[in-house]
Amino acid sequence: MPPRHSPLPETLPAAVGLVIVGDEILSGKRADKHMAKVIELLSARGMQLAYADYVGDAPERITATLARAFASGDLVFSCGGIGATPDDHTRQCAGAALGRPLVLHPEAAALIRERMQDMAREQGLSYEPDRPDNQHRLNMGVFPQGAAIIPNPYNKIAGFSLGHVHFVPGFPVMAWPMVEWVLDTHYAALQRRAAWVERSVVVYGAMESALVPLMERIERSHAGVKVFSLPSVDHPEHGRHIELGVKGVPAAAEPAYADLLQDLRAQALPLGPELVRS
Repeated sequence: MPPRHSPLPETLPAAVGLVIVGDEILSGKRADKHMAKVIELLSARGMQLAYADYVGDAPERITATLARAFASGDLVFSCGGIGATPDDHTRQCAGAALGRPLVLHPEAAALIRERMQDMAREQGLSYEPDRPDNQHRLNMGVFPQGAAIIPNPYNKIAGFSLGHVHFVPGFPVMAWPMVEWVLDTHYAALQRRAAWVERSVVVYGAMESALVPLMERIERSHAGVKVFSLPSVDHPEHGRHIELGVKGVPAAAEPAYADLLQDLRAQALPLGPELVRS
């Protein structure tokens, strides 16, 4: 039976953000993998990540970060800290940020009990619901009041949503399919598959500051297009160069790129390979 979920706010978010929680990331014990994967999942749906926040396991910082996320109205994914050990604070901080009490979510609790029964069966043991460790596991289903659950296909321990802010575990094997479920269940209207393209060219021998007037002119002349420059000083193939390009929907990006390329050629700048990303 699919999980019930509360309707999200009627206004669709304009931007997508990411919050990554955990001392282990900031200390270097573990490398963050979430941002690259979320960018990949969004890109496959014609969406883009606008910003990312990293925060350690300090409750006051997590609460302040989540308060900004709730106030923004953006679609925000928060990864990590929703377990039930003493260093997991995200559920409590989400409640504090909204001024809501924490309550045991009935669907989340039912799924946790299913998981405990599965584990007992796999180990050839009888399920003892009143055993202290099993009672403690129910804390993973304690969410801020009004939360809706996000199903976890890996082990049934649900994440949760509050408005446009969605909370998933720190484990990639769980978090990534949960992010996909949220995107495809709640935000199909934001998805524009294959509707975003980047066109760029490698420029040799130019100073980035000298290209600023051209970049500003392209953005003024072509609505809805963003111009970008990525300088490199030690590229293994191209050495010192600038990757200069535009990004946007194809109908806007293609003429803007043609305009950019024409101007570069008029300046007789040496050009390298042209790149296309979508």
